[in-house]
Amino acid sequence: MRCGRMGRMNPEDTIAAIATPAGRGGIGVVRISGSAAALIARRLLRSRKTPGQIDADPGMAFIESWRVHLAELADENGQADEKGQVIDRVLVSFFPGPRSYTGEDVVEISCHGSPVVLRYLLERCLATGARLAEPGEFTLRAFLNGRMDLSQAEAVRDLIEAQTLYQAKIAAQQMDGAVSNWLAPCKKELVDLIAALEAGIDFAEDDVGVLSQALIGARLDSMAQQLHRIAGSFRIGKMIHQGLMLAIVGRPNVGKSSLFNCLLERDRAIVTATPGTTRDLVSETAEVEGIPLRFVDTAGIREAFDEAEAIGVRKSMEAAAESDLTLLVLDGSADLATEDRNLLAKLAALDKLLVVVNKCDLPARLTKQGLDAELRGGLNAESKPPPVLFVCALRREGIGPLRRAILEAALPALSGNREAQFLTNIRQERLVSEAVGALAAARSAAENNLPHEMLLLDLYGALRPLNAITGETTVEDILTQIFSTFCIGK
Repeated sequence: MRCGRMGRMNPEDTIAAIATPAGRGGIGVVRISGSAAALIARRLLRSRKTPGQIDADPGMAFIESWRVHLAELADENGQADEKGQVIDRVLVSFFPGPRSYTGEDVVEISCHGSPVVLRYLLERCLATGARLAEPGEFTLRAFLNGRMDLSQAEAVRDLIEAQTLYQAKIAAQQMDGAVSNWLAPCKKELVDLIAALEAGIDFAEDDVGVLSQALIGARLDSMAQQLHRIAGSFRIGKMIHQGLMLAIVGRPNVGKSSLFNCLLERDRAIVTATPGTTRDLVSETAEVEGIPLRFVDTAGIREAFDEAEAIGVRKSMEAAAESDLTLLVLDGSADLATEDRNLLAKLAALDKLLVVVNKCDLPARLTKQGLDAELRGGLNAESKPPPVLFVCALRREGIGPLRRAILEAALPALSGNREAQFLTNIRQERLVSEAVGALAAARSAAENNLPHEMLLLDLYGALRPLNAITGETTVEDILTQIFSTFCIGK
């Protein structure tokens, strides 16, 4: 790998980078990895107990492996003559390879989180023989040195980018090899089938048994079903990873903005008694049981009286069409209006609707039975009416059940099954789907009694994308795509 971005990553180089976020903080960390990591750190630091103690040992003379030690960072001449001005007292840790994060010798220097000190420390590392690390290069080295497979490396990025504790939990499972373990039985079955067919071809003269077409077809069906289920999990995994978009729609003055503020648990949208206050889309993200939800408060939908309101109404309908779930808000203290019926008819057809009846503190004019009848009238006989919930946004009543109903409607697979496994990476989903397609081609070949040599081409075509998930077979552009999105220092 010597072309493009990957060509700049010479694995023989010792690399260094600031591993903590930009800005001021209590602690900042500079990470060094490579064969010269210990030597570079020894040249930069001096022991607090015995300043200047250096011997021929290639490690850090005053630091033991796998322990944290106190040291001093002095100005450029400070380490050599022991008289330089101390810039900071630091904690330094030495992790010798191959049991470190990258599989190489790694030194981590923790200093006070001053950008000035961190920048100076990094500059000294670079001047002493290190190269500035590329984004994701530490984790790339961990992958290349066999410390993790490719799916685990991708999970590192997901864990860093997690917005909720549940997202972090899913990423941590994948860092422990959940994806590879999930694929392992199917991969083993595929390799076993390839081996059996290869043996039947290579040792036909030695009376090696040949698998029957029926048995081959049954094994192909079993593998295809497993992989199809794994690929299908991405629909839910994508929502867990990226979050959900929910549009709150309804005619003017039914309480959409009040409900929006309740779901966010803070006053974000302007609420007045004047219909048509909201003219444009207002969006904000909140966490609901570990899932990021982006709520979009829309303009009241009615016959527009001016151009600005007409644009707002159009945007409202576009938001409903693009959202993962639409909350249709009705005024429970009033009869259904023409606008309500039109919205029910349009949105029910989208099959991602949840009806919220607001103002339940007032005398009720809408009932669940009446709404169910209204909804059934606009649906096909086999369609199920959307859920209906009653709330009072003014008093914040019914908001808890509404939150749970939102997740059940948008992510039914999570209901009562928070420990389920999901693919959260589109690259992995496409590769698994590619393997399913190759198995389908192999099934067709088996049904048409094609020679096993032809069948094997499709089986290898199914194995290659599975290997590309774990990194057993990969190419430079895959590595570049994955690791270029990492932050520097990771």
